[in-house]
Amino acid sequence: MTNADRAELRAAADAVLARLVSDPSGSARLREDQWRAIEALVADKRRALVVQRTGWGKSAVYFVATSLLRAAGSGPTVIVSPLLALMRNQVEAAARAGIRARTINSSNTEEWETVQAEIAAGQVDVLLVSPERLNNPDFRDEVLPRLAAATGLLVVDEAHCISDWGHDFRPDYRRLRTMLTDLPAGVPVLATTATANARVTADVAEQLGTGVGTDALVLRGPLDRESLSLSVVQLPDAAHRLGWLADHLGELPGSGIIYTLTVAAAEEVTAYLRQCGHTVASYTGRTENADRQQAEDDLLANRVKALVATSALGMGFDKPDLGFVVHLGSPSSPIAYYQQVGRAGRGVDHAEVLLLPGKEDEAIWQYFASVAFPPEELVRRTLDVLARSDRPLSLPALEPLVELRRTRLETMLKVLDVDGAVRRVKGGWTTTGQPWSYDTERYAWVARQREAEQQAMRDYVRSTDCRMEFLRTTLDDEEASRCGRCDNCSGARFSDKVSEAALDAARGELGRPGVDLEPRKMWPTGLAAVGVSLKGRIPEGEQAFTGRALGRLSDIGWGNRLRPMVSPQAPDTPVPDDMASAVVSVLADWARGPGGWASGSDDAPPRPAGVVTVASRSRPVLIGSLAGRIAEVGRMPLLGSVEYAPEALESRFSRTNSAQRVRALHEAFVVPPQLAEAIEGVDGPVLLIDDCSDSGWTLAVAARLLRRAGAKGVFPLVLAVQS
Repeated sequence: MTNADRAELRAAADAVLARLVSDPSGSARLREDQWRAIEALVADKRRALVVQRTGWGKSAVYFVATSLLRAAGSGPTVIVSPLLALMRNQVEAAARAGIRARTINSSNTEEWETVQAEIAAGQVDVLLVSPERLNNPDFRDEVLPRLAAATGLLVVDEAHCISDWGHDFRPDYRRLRTMLTDLPAGVPVLATTATANARVTADVAEQLGTGVGTDALVLRGPLDRESLSLSVVQLPDAAHRLGWLADHLGELPGSGIIYTLTVAAAEEVTAYLRQCGHTVASYTGRTENADRQQAEDDLLANRVKALVATSALGMGFDKPDLGFVVHLGSPSSPIAYYQQVGRAGRGVDHAEVLLLPGKEDEAIWQYFASVAFPPEELVRRTLDVLARSDRPLSLPALEPLVELRRTRLETMLKVLDVDGAVRRVKGGWTTTGQPWSYDTERYAWVARQREAEQQAMRDYVRSTDCRMEFLRTTLDDEEASRCGRCDNCSGARFSDKVSEAALDAARGELGRPGVDLEPRKMWPTGLAAVGVSLKGRIPEGEQAFTGRALGRLSDIGWGNRLRPMVSPQAPDTPVPDDMASAVVSVLADWARGPGGWASGSDDAPPRPAGVVTVASRSRPVLIGSLAGRIAEVGRMPLLGSVEYAPEALESRFSRTNSAQRVRALHEAFVVPPQLAEAIEGVDGPVLLIDDCSDSGWTLAVAARLLRRAGAKGVFPLVLAVQS
């Protein structure tokens, strides 16, 4: 292509940009690095990696390139995009430039056939697909080959997800290696991210060379965000942090996002801020798709002051005038933190970024670290089970045969699929028979990197140096320098004072005890495969009633008190007086509430007539003291315990998944004769007391035994529930 041709192409590119940004004057111009990327894709048909800060305009590169390529007769652009929020934003942005974009993802299955027909008819310029689609058997075997053959441009958004050295590795993204290999010669590829350090950048660039043997063009820019003012406000406890939010939320510019580390915390914070008169909405992985979209729309239109969100809103949400991002709790990685704060200040001169770290943060980090890639023994066992099967095994069929929770099992299988050891087919998973080695060194390195990231986050909180420079240095930005805007550079802009009214309200919200404990109603699938003859619905006469817990371990209120008490290292001590009193108040509210035995409703169950405990090998004093207090206050007899069978006393019970848990528990407990006799002597249900419920199966098995022994009903009551 001649210089004159390139100049003409540049003019056409700027014209598309003007339409994209709704500039009727046509004066919009691409940045030089934007043009370099577009030129490489359109004129030279190269592969390129763009590592640029959020708000730099990475989406403009692929939309402008798409318009130019389509005008030259190329096939549609395929964008692999990780989140629905990003997809919705991208479809709207594409329309502004006259680009017809459609999506295929888990929320629009009813549209897939129509979308595929439109692609075949040449009516789609851009197709956005979620990475999970890449290994769906039908999509992978039938749709993906046709897409790869017809694609005019492949875009990998949030490309750091490709790299298992990155903070947000996703196995489904690794399927892109196959797609890169299968692309016809001369099809350009663009990978984009805002959060890649030097190692991740090198890894992604190397993968982009797959199948072509040439180096990718890497365009990496400085990561400073001149609109962001970073601050850390350290407060003594969760009540002070909530109270601080209530006092200062109205002072923050515009509307924004409040990130929490857990779903439970997001729901707690939302309830409290609404109680204080703030207009906020919750956005988590538990939020229904329709409610998520409504929440996004409300934030975009400034109908809410903030979304209180988990990392479900981590990538892709596009609101240029977002005025603030607050983190109630530290993410475990400064790279993830930089990515999330990058949502703010994209189209405004000033945005506030505040971190309010908490004492519970590290316990939450440890939980997420515990679900890393399984040890080799479990991986080999899974491969052996698949190899012995004469048919594909679905996740529900495979789960009872291996000691892994379903989500962790699925992630492991996806990694093995990428490594060529297993394959997902219709009906489930099969082994390929290909040799596979456990990469101990790589997994250990990733674990060490996670630990280093956690330490970097601790250092960020304590640092007295420039905070933006700290983050940029962590991401290997060679141009990192003092920002002059953060609290360490220019002085604190926010007081750590909290009003008594806000603090009292926060303590009331966090101290409010009581969480519903829904009973198990269905046995896990596949129990017959492990010799257990239970299946289907648990008979109503063998189920527990809905129970109660004092709090969730993931709460920032009672969770902070309960976590140390029920940790494996905790000493076994009597229940503290204030905690016992709180349980009594839970019991009183439960009795008077909807469906409670003292509610006065026609279908109210009878009042509990006795107290039973679940035997414990680790915390008998704690459970016994709690049961004794409840029996005394409720003027009920303490009937005894559901005990371990003699042969189960020394057994270790699997906690990995439901099927394995039930297999271990269903013959582990017995109702002693004296307890059965005591149950017959009371006229009413029993309260079943335990310390903690994680899966709910211990309570389900114990309740079944008590009901079969003659109990007229079972009300579970525990100190803590896992989530």
